[in-house]
Amino acid sequence: MGTSDNEKGLILAVASSLFIGTSFILKKKGLKRAAASSGTRAGVGGYTYLLEPLWWAGMITMVVGEIANFVAYVYAPAVLVTPLGALSIIVSAVLAHFMLKERLQKLGVVGCMSCVVGSVVIVIHAPEEQTPSSVLEIWTLATQPAFLIYVAAALSIVLALILHFEPRYGQTNILVYLGICSLMGSLTVLSIKAIGIAIKLTLQGTSQIAYPQTWFFLSVAVICVVMQLNYLNKVAKFPLHSYVGPDRIDQVFGIVLVMQQALDTFNTAIVSPIYYVMFTTFTIVASSIMFRDWSGQDASSIASEICGFITVLSGTIILHSTREHEQAPATGTITWYTQSMKSIDDAHFITLDNSDYFE
Repeated sequence: MGTSDNEKGLILAVASSLFIGTSFILKKKGLKRAAASSGTRAGVGGYTYLLEPLWWAGMITMVVGEIANFVAYVYAPAVLVTPLGALSIIVSAVLAHFMLKERLQKLGVVGCMSCVVGSVVIVIHAPEEQTPSSVLEIWTLATQPAFLIYVAAALSIVLALILHFEPRYGQTNILVYLGICSLMGSLTVLSIKAIGIAIKLTLQGTSQIAYPQTWFFLSVAVICVVMQLNYLNKVAKFPLHSYVGPDRIDQVFGIVLVMQQALDTFNTAIVSPIYYVMFTTFTIVASSIMFRDWSGQDASSIASEICGFITVLSGTIILHSTREHEQAPATGTITWYTQSMKSIDDAHFITLDNSDYFE
């Protein structure tokens, strides 16, 4: 009995989350080790982590995970693959609890369980996707009126955000940049999926290289990725009172843009869950329109998938909202005791609340 495409996509998506979740722990341990050896942290401009093998092990692990995530989209629908990205957050949270001593609160465990339960529901009810037989067939799906309306609406909103809202609210409202990235990300996923299918068909002996549509999808993907990198970099420059730096930005088709300064300095974020909710929602909507993921499914299966999706989103938000802030090194509260005394021991006493203050 052979393995179905959905099962292949599921295995690849779960493996991707395991690799990506582990990569952040390896990279953060590498950052800490580099800071300990050089005395200069990445958060203040240090680059010694580039000489740390553990950091590079994390980078390699992340690349492997992203490749697995890319291939997963070739075999399975976005409604199955995209929500499973939340599992990487669980992996990093659990490993951080044991390996980095970043305590996972009880409510955080509830968030993890919610992500797992929601993912199981989505997997059980996920639709079987019929892989197109050529890029021309994908082009037909991409030019259907319903999807063209979605593309026109998405691009119109993006232009409005760039031209009108960014100059006025870009530095104060994080939803401006995340909205641009999420909408462009949904288009990137579909372009990458088309490219992946073209590569798969080419490797199977049916070359898709000669079709101009293949290169069109590639161009769209490159443009969207560049735009997302640009605006996610702007998100990373927000004032610290606006948000706390991201553990992971679950970007595009799983490509992760992690600012090393943020990873080294912070432990949690409001950016990640907001972006995850927006990106995942737009991606599922776009894929459902273009590839007709829900075509042929009954109402109960669709409702179950939506409920599972909402459960995953809720678990992600709970998990991020309960993870503790990592204290910056060399900081602590100092309490002075200046009570008057008449004995020889009369003196000023200091209490240090951080034992690492002088390390």
